[in-house]
Amino acid sequence: MSDTPYPIDLDSIRGAFPPGIEAPPLLVDFAAWLKGRPWGSVGCFSLQGQFSDSAPIVDGSPLRERFSLFMRLPDGSAVGGWYGAGLDRDNPPIVGLGSEGDYELLAPSLDGLLAKLTSQAFDKAWRDLKPHDEVECQTVELAQWLAERPTGEAAAPDEDASELPDFRGFMEKWSRDREDYWANHPMMAELGWRLAAHLPKGKNAWDNTRFEVAIVGKQYQARILKQGAQPFEEATSIESLLRELREQMWKAQPELGLWYAMRFGLYADGRVMPSFEYDARPTVAGEPAKLSEAQADLARAPRPERWVPKWLTES
Repeated sequence: MSDTPYPIDLDSIRGAFPPGIEAPPLLVDFAAWLKGRPWGSVGCFSLQGQFSDSAPIVDGSPLRERFSLFMRLPDGSAVGGWYGAGLDRDNPPIVGLGSEGDYELLAPSLDGLLAKLTSQAFDKAWRDLKPHDEVECQTVELAQWLAERPTGEAAAPDEDASELPDFRGFMEKWSRDREDYWANHPMMAELGWRLAAHLPKGKNAWDNTRFEVAIVGKQYQARILKQGAQPFEEATSIESLLRELREQMWKAQPELGLWYAMRFGLYADGRVMPSFEYDARPTVAGEPAKLSEAQADLARAPRPERWVPKWLTES
């Protein structure tokens, strides 16, 4: 373990910031300081960017502009900046999105987060932000590096997070609202009705039948996830409904563009809970979706440059 360096991906970090906001010099310099050091020496994490879509958030795609997630923990939790109402867009508070639903404001600023790493001040759900027991600790070296940073950048020792908005409350309300939104969405109700033959047989509230859909330009595929991905009888009849949903979602939030894949669970009470994939290239009929079809979608529904997946810009 001690020979493994920190995974660092600066390109993905820069891409994870909302359009118009650049990764701060402190974060870029911290990545350079961390490069080559043993994983776990100042905390157990990787410096990698990701969108809110893939973070532990219910229906996270619409929140892309609210986060700059630059750190991943081994359990799937994410750490990054939060751009809420009234917050400083140049120096946002740093929050944690826990894989088990732990939502916490970790530090009032990026410099505050790094200062907390040096003091090993994390516990409970965030204990991965402490150095690993089996690796030589380098938090003293990090503290020295921070102390040599330009004046005014170092964290004030008495920074207080109590005056900041209630992040946990914001996230819990978002989760409730999005679950209600999709539970009462007329197109989801229609989808549930059309797929009633596949309602799960179990009695538990969490029992569900899983489906996956790919729509890329003119290409379409829907599969039921039963002993692998299988065709199902109603796939053709729900295509127009799913395409209409895709169009409506694009018009409601045009900067996201058009999604390429949708996964959803059909629950015993008929509810349909979806999630959407805007970045990964789906497979259709066993082959990667056609680039020309995806590029046609992009031309029709353009996105900010940093939200265009790399595979889509291939010639």
